Amino acid sequence: MKTGMKTIILFTVCLFFSVSFLLVTSAAEYEALKGVKSAKAVFDVRIGQPQSTALHLKLIHQTYKDLMTVYKKPEVVVVFIGPSVKLISKNREGFTPEDQKSLDEIANTVSAMSKDGIRLEICMVAAKVFNVDPASVLPEIKKVENGWISIIGYQAQGYSLVPAY
Repeated sequence: MKTGMKTIILFTVCLFFSVSFLLVTSAAEYEALKGVKSAKAVFDVRIGQPQSTALHLKLIHQTYKDLMTVYKKPEVVVVFIGPSVKLISKNREGFTPEDQKSLDEIANTVSAMSKDGIRLEICMVAAKVFNVDPASVLPEIKKVENGWISIIGYQAQGYSLVPAY
């Protein structure tokens, strides 16, 4: 891996842990949450780069945990669309050894998110476009024919859209 990429990844990881530390103080301190009775969010994940996706999923999971400090049961859904669908498959062909480590992190985070009650979906239109075998998709992830329709439905139910590109 090039030195510049290592520096970017190191900076991103440090930033993630710094932000996570600050978020742990209490989500109740956010003025934006005053008067809000519940939290419902749908994350639109389209990142195709393994290290970045692993980091974003950890941050989404931490956001869910932080919301739990204010709301007993926040409702969070993650919809994988676009190139991100390649990263939630058990098929690891064409990935570097370093990418494989990030794919392990992604699989572990997906498992932990599912256990915590976060719903996970994969867009099968994107899976077809990116040649992802439906049978290879991580078992915690529900297959939906069109991820955009799913996101539209969640928004119609009052979920806030959070893009992760």
